[in-house]
Amino acid sequence: MKKFNISLKAIEPLLENIGKLSKVHRIMICVATFIVIIGSSTYFLYLPKFENLNKLNSDYTNLENKLASAKRRSVQLNKYREKMKIAEANYKIAMKALPDKKEIPSLLTDITKSGKDVGLEFLLFQPETEINKDFYAEIPVSIKVAGNYHYVGLFFDNVSRLSRIVNIKDVVMITSPKAGNILNTSCTAVTYRFVEPEEQKEKGKK
Repeated sequence: MKKFNISLKAIEPLLENIGKLSKVHRIMICVATFIVIIGSSTYFLYLPKFENLNKLNSDYTNLENKLASAKRRSVQLNKYREKMKIAEANYKIAMKALPDKKEIPSLLTDITKSGKDVGLEFLLFQPETEINKDFYAEIPVSIKVAGNYHYVGLFFDNVSRLSRIVNIKDVVMITSPKAGNILNTSCTAVTYRFVEPEEQKEKGKK
């Protein structure tokens, strides 16, 4: 209570002086006081809110830009996934045509079966030394069969229909000592196998 009385007494001279001023001066003081109050209220109450609002708007804009960028990357990612699926499918198809080392014996068995099924007699079937390439190896097989021309043609046709790649080259046909239209046909069947990455590294070290 005392503090209030002391404060009131302290401003009494100021109030008396204001009372002595003209009406215009008093109005100006009131307007100035009102401006100070409004300015202080704006500075201390609203300005921090405006600053916070500006920060929120900036954050919102940044998030929108990040979202748009993420959407663009998502579209690109889907395209890459589709390309990856196509590449994997093509790779599987290529691997079916290019067997690994474990499948070579069964492939050679398929070749001999293709000849025997049409009635050819195998006089020679000898795998030769592999010829190493980049990611694959050539496996030449020396073949000599006895049979008529029609059977040999069917044999070559059956080999071409195998799911694996087999090329026939160096075909030589001579008349067989046997009677009839029997021919001794010699050729080289070249098949291929996939060289595993570990095997490629080992060859590189050597």
